[in-house]
Amino acid sequence: MKRPIENSCIPSSAYVHIPFCRRRCYYCDFPISVVGNSKKGDNFSPIQEYVEVLCNEINITKSFSQPLKTIFFGGGTPSLLSVSQLSLILDTLEQKFGIVANAEISIEMDPGTFDLKQVQGYKTLGVNRVSLGVQAFQDDLLQICGRSHNVLDIYKAVNTLHQAGIINFSIDLISGLPSQTLEQWQTSLEKGIALSPTHISSYDLVLEPVTVFGRHYQPGDAPLPTDETTAQMYRMAQQLISISGYEHYEISNYAKAGYQCHHNLVYWENHSYYAFGMGAASYLEGRRFTRPRTRQEYSQWVLSFQGNSLENQGIDTSNQDFLLETLMLRFRLAEGVNLLSLSQQFGQETVKKLLIYLQPYQQLGWVEFINPKGVATHFSHNQKLPIEGYLRLTDPEGFLFSNTVLSTLFSKIS
Repeated sequence: MKRPIENSCIPSSAYVHIPFCRRRCYYCDFPISVVGNSKKGDNFSPIQEYVEVLCNEINITKSFSQPLKTIFFGGGTPSLLSVSQLSLILDTLEQKFGIVANAEISIEMDPGTFDLKQVQGYKTLGVNRVSLGVQAFQDDLLQICGRSHNVLDIYKAVNTLHQAGIINFSIDLISGLPSQTLEQWQTSLEKGIALSPTHISSYDLVLEPVTVFGRHYQPGDAPLPTDETTAQMYRMAQQLISISGYEHYEISNYAKAGYQCHHNLVYWENHSYYAFGMGAASYLEGRRFTRPRTRQEYSQWVLSFQGNSLENQGIDTSNQDFLLETLMLRFRLAEGVNLLSLSQQFGQETVKKLLIYLQPYQQLGWVEFINPKGVATHFSHNQKLPIEGYLRLTDPEGFLFSNTVLSTLFSKIS
């Protein structure tokens, strides 16, 4: 049976996928199209054709009569779009759904792919948050990753953002790279923090089978750092970034006060959202749907709906799936799982089982209960229900072993 939709789940966020990249990074399995170093939106017809198809999809998507509060342009490398192309997409979103005056409009940008005039143009259109793909502060590691920029490009990019008056910018860093040492990781953290971004995302390398790294390396084998070393890297990031004035609000994300990524919180809080573009995944009316992953298939898919609304797409989310998704996503957040809300949504028996399943991990120091006063205390499955407060993973150890905790929950609940 389809899960009932609550008013709070009416979408007010949109993800827009721009798939074009100069090259494919060796760890990337995202749906992208490689265009080389010389092609950009204003001199490459496939990008313009894609933007037109994208706007077509937006226009034939059902509107839920609530204006957008967050928009996120991801990729790919959205900074390969010209100002006029970005303007066309935002105008289409505005006309179809509306955009609130103070909307968070984020765009992913790679160093070396934009100049001051372009960023100023983006800002004029309403872009007020930039996610900068830094990854490392060592040229050799950037080359190992297949990145198209170098360390000098990083500093030039940040300087350009400052000149354009973009205050709210985030940087991405990756640990666990081939041949990466603890010393190099510490240097990347320190240099990244020194740039004073409002937000830092620190990811551990994931080996996806279809990527260059996935074909060449096995987890834990040289030249990849050992599991013990990557755990040290996680702890190092948590310590250095946290003591520098950033809140560790999500397993891989840190923000200065007031600068959490509101768009990503929509995902982690398991709310509904629109998504547009090749390979993009939406969550609407209790259904999750992923679009075709190649430009040709995506264009044909949109064309097949000409004159019709894109409704009833995707797979219904059952109550059990929704529970598992809620636990998986909420445990990524430092706040954790709201037990009263969980009880109201899924019943008190579900909360009681959750307390039983998590008891061993409390003893290991990976899970803790936060009472309504904000104090960490022990919990017991014999506690009187309903319970007000939160269950959360501890930082950093609980986050480090989150896969173990979640695997247990999934095996017990599924």
